[in-house]
Amino acid sequence: MNHSKHIPLTSSELATLWTTYQEKTMVMRFLEHFLEHNENEQQILQLHYDRAVKGVEFIKNIFHREGAVVPIGFTEKDINKGTPKLYDFMFDMMYLRLMSQIETGLFALYSTMSYREDIRQFFKRVTAEAQETYDQSTHVLLEAGIIARPPYVSMPTEVHFVQDTNYLDGFRLFGEKRSLNTIEVSLIQHAIDTNLTGMQLMIGFAQVANEKEVQKHFVKGMELSKKLETELGDILRHSYIEPPATHAGKATNSTVAPFSDKLMMYNTSLLSTFGLGSNALGGAFSLRNDLPMKMVQLGQDIYSFAKEGGKIMIKNGWLEEPPQIEDRNQLTKG
Repeated sequence: MNHSKHIPLTSSELATLWTTYQEKTMVMRFLEHFLEHNENEQQILQLHYDRAVKGVEFIKNIFHREGAVVPIGFTEKDINKGTPKLYDFMFDMMYLRLMSQIETGLFALYSTMSYREDIRQFFKRVTAEAQETYDQSTHVLLEAGIIARPPYVSMPTEVHFVQDTNYLDGFRLFGEKRSLNTIEVSLIQHAIDTNLTGMQLMIGFAQVANEKEVQKHFVKGMELSKKLETELGDILRHSYIEPPATHAGKATNSTVAPFSDKLMMYNTSLLSTFGLGSNALGGAFSLRNDLPMKMVQLGQDIYSFAKEGGKIMIKNGWLEEPPQIEDRNQLTKG
């Protein structure tokens, strides 16, 4: 990059750096709790923590140079050290795997919204780091038998083209629904897989939330996760495929909050947004009519839940406002 001519940040670069700052400072607080209690995978957790610190410092330096205020994000005020462990065996790896999936998608998108070379390089680096974290956490969980691979199928030996519009029909009156294709199975499997971690997260949050309204919101999150797992699981079972499940990563019986309500609400909001994106993707790539309709229905439930969460955050003064575009109507008033 030619430093003799300073190129200011664009609105999209400001937005993506600001959002990344929020997400990375949140993840740091969770990793601090996990590092306090973990004995087995300290190295992976510490590596991810150090990289998050490095990313946050990069964004801080950019904001300082551009004369922009540094966001508050999430600080030491949002974590209580010395509290009992909120989640049991291997949940830290399950959480890290889930967040690395979110980060990979987010940062890859943000890299395509960046124009300045240093910002492009930053998002290229953090995307690669998130992918490496996914690799490491997935390897650990598979080795420990905590997560299961998606179902195996017979390899295709011939190419076929769809000959009948009934292929799209999920509601035949006089026939069985066709079996799922591998694209549909993979997207449903992925939605259930990520939801399993989200469900345990909600259970733990509901146990330790301070505000009654916040606790009720997390209980709704638990119920929504259960509904999603049940209804999508039934679609797989109809094709004689057992949906993913895990015996590990459960919430403990602790009722002492390691995290602030603000932090837990933001994490829930992020997962809801991720869930909406996954549902939209699942619906878009499904060719059986009943599946997009099911995804839309579940998407509406997730959207309502996320909207309610936003109102709770605003009411409590927890929703940090993103940088605004200049209000030209206000500025041109006499």
